[in-house]
Amino acid sequence: MSIHYPTLIIILGCALVTVVPRIVPFLVVRNIALPEPVLKWLSYIPICILTALVVENFIIQANDSVKINWPVIIVVIPTLLIALKTKSLSITVISGVGMMALLRFFLWS
Repeated sequence: MSIHYPTLIIILGCALVTVVPRIVPFLVVRNIALPEPVLKWLSYIPICILTALVVENFIIQANDSVKINWPVIIVVIPTLLIALKTKSLSITVISGVGMMALLRFFLWS
């Protein structure tokens, strides 16, 4: 398999554009003492992100009906338990993605 140089540059550029906005805020905030109201507000962000990720894939709209995506339900329950136990967005997302990958591998292989 070979890849053309312009395609490689585009892929690396896309990776850079994707990674930089996610890492720079953490690096900046790490060295700043944030006020208590801001810290309290930031504590809700993992819950909001998890909810948005789950609900987006949790419900399937087909024609005029709404259906539940059962493979997602199977992964949501242990992921939710991991989120409640660890209170870490990174661990929660990585474990949820890993469990979904395993489920899809075994379901569709």
